[in-house]
Amino acid sequence: MLEVNNVTFSYSALGEQDAPPALRDVQLHIDVGETVAIIGHNGSGKSTLAKILAAILKPDSGSVLVDGLRTDAGGEDIWTIRQRVGIVFQNPDDQLVANTVIDDIAFGPENLGLPRFEIEERIQEAMALLDLQEFAQMAVSELSVGQKQRVAIAGVLAMRPRYLLLDEPTTMISGHTARHLLNTVQRLAREQNVAVIHITHFMHEVTSFKRVIVMHEGRLLMDGTPTDIFARADELREVGLDVPMITNLGKRLRTKGWTGLPEVILSTDQLKDTLHAS
Repeated sequence: MLEVNNVTFSYSALGEQDAPPALRDVQLHIDVGETVAIIGHNGSGKSTLAKILAAILKPDSGSVLVDGLRTDAGGEDIWTIRQRVGIVFQNPDDQLVANTVIDDIAFGPENLGLPRFEIEERIQEAMALLDLQEFAQMAVSELSVGQKQRVAIAGVLAMRPRYLLLDEPTTMISGHTARHLLNTVQRLAREQNVAVIHITHFMHEVTSFKRVIVMHEGRLLMDGTPTDIFARADELREVGLDVPMITNLGKRLRTKGWTGLPEVILSTDQLKDTLHAS
């Protein structure tokens, strides 16, 4: 379990003078196997929370535990935590380290000192999950942004984390590629019991997640299912967020007399099925 207990953090400790708290008294638990989307405006604390969870940053107060290990303890515990919590950043160039695809995916397992056969097994497994086999010997520099993002995720998955943090990974890629990527990590959660924490500002991306967290000014504002969250459309708009377009369409249809529609529509398929059944 990931446990965030009353965590406050400010970048003033890192040299940013008079910086307001990026996180304020955050309380959060995430279990292995959960799929969680975190949404919020720029500056809401989403990316800071991801770095806190991955032990890249340490809280000013409160505590963060990964399977009972404190992220501020140092020593061997940090090494263990960074194997269990993998993070993928918005720009894949920030974390690709080798010249070829296969060498980049191998980098993490090789640094664990694993036997060669296990390294090869992990590489092949990660490439298969992300459909990268045909690119194995290609230079990373020759790949598209979407392909690079898949390589970055494969490199993290080769470490076999229990918790996968995705910090706005779809911002720089096309809609089709983004859908494929999110379908892949959702399947990973189902089949391998990996917790997936997806940070995004695209509302339509969160509808397939079991849990949605809304952040505002460093605080957790809402926490619930997509239906729970998008039923509170007025509150979301007060903090500069909106609901997915299909949810807005469903609401407009209800006001036009389609009273048999659910209060919250989350997908085109759900809307079609409901209309056909009525």
